[in-house]
Amino acid sequence: MHIVLVHPEIPQNTGNIARTCAATGMTLHLIKPLGFSLEDKYLKRAGLDYWNMMEYHVYDGFEQLLETYPNASMHFLTTKAPRCYTEVAYEPQDFLVFGCETRGLPDSLLQKAYDRCVRLPMFEGARSLNLSNSVAIVAYEALRQQGFINLKQEGSLTGRDDAAEPWMDYV
Repeated sequence: MHIVLVHPEIPQNTGNIARTCAATGMTLHLIKPLGFSLEDKYLKRAGLDYWNMMEYHVYDGFEQLLETYPNASMHFLTTKAPRCYTEVAYEPQDFLVFGCETRGLPDSLLQKAYDRCVRLPMFEGARSLNLSNSVAIVAYEALRQQGFINLKQEGSLTGRDDAAEPWMDYV
């Protein structure tokens, strides 16, 4: 699957999203202009050491992404959408498109793709959720629908030494 960020502004959000992409095997697509440098220390810190575990691409504009993937199936996330993100049947090569933190996706784009717009439910009066949280919520719903293919689904306590933690005496 693919995550698209159109004009992201906050490096920490993009770093968190990069980490989500690394953990899920999703490809990240960044649409310029970006509100930060890809060398930004906050971007790198938020993504930790996961940048080398994920694939990402940077485009000069949304049109360049469309030229690169002319047959892409895209879902546009917006508070203006007519239906909930859980009402979509996601496929392995789908693109989840998110707008910038302060403005969302442009109305001109949403009008062209309104039938492919979905939203996260929220209380009346709430403007939006944090971008990196929104990406994680929708990405994991899409992956859940596909059975979390290729993702490790079981954990293990092997090799942990919780006895060294003083707070464990209270559990």
